[in-house]
Amino acid sequence: MLKLAGAMLVLVSGTLIGFRQAARYADRTAQIRDLLHALQRLETEIGFGHTPLPEALGRAATGAAEPVAAIFIRTAERLRADGASVRDALRAAVAEVWPRTAMREPERAALTRLGDALGISDREDQIRHLRLAAALLAAEEAGARDEQIRYGKMWRSLGFMAALLVVILML
Repeated sequence: MLKLAGAMLVLVSGTLIGFRQAARYADRTAQIRDLLHALQRLETEIGFGHTPLPEALGRAATGAAEPVAAIFIRTAERLRADGASVRDALRAAVAEVWPRTAMREPERAALTRLGDALGISDREDQIRHLRLAAALLAAEEAGARDEQIRYGKMWRSLGFMAALLVVILML
């Protein structure tokens, strides 16, 4: 009876590990999509609203989910409190929040590159840089979606199969 309980526990644990790994791929796709939407809102605030950058960053964060929203909120807070440059504020916010995201280095590079251009040029140039970052992120989202389809299913199956192998070896 104890062996059966242990086998079930191993099987459930392995399956959950596989599902969690698959969820990381889905999280990355969703977070990139959130980042894209936040950049579009930021572009609207800068282009049409003529909103100051700290306020525009705060408004852009309102519709995004937590890890992405935190990047914009932290950047806005640093701009208001420290009077830091946009580049430094965004880099510090990304460094602080990035470990909580499922995103990878290409997304980070696109975001930090955007921070290098925001706040130091005219509105049209900032909009151009926002659109460039959005285009780079859209390409990354397409790749992430492909990975999610390909590797998500593999991880779910692999988690179950590896756990089943351990159970067979236990018995």
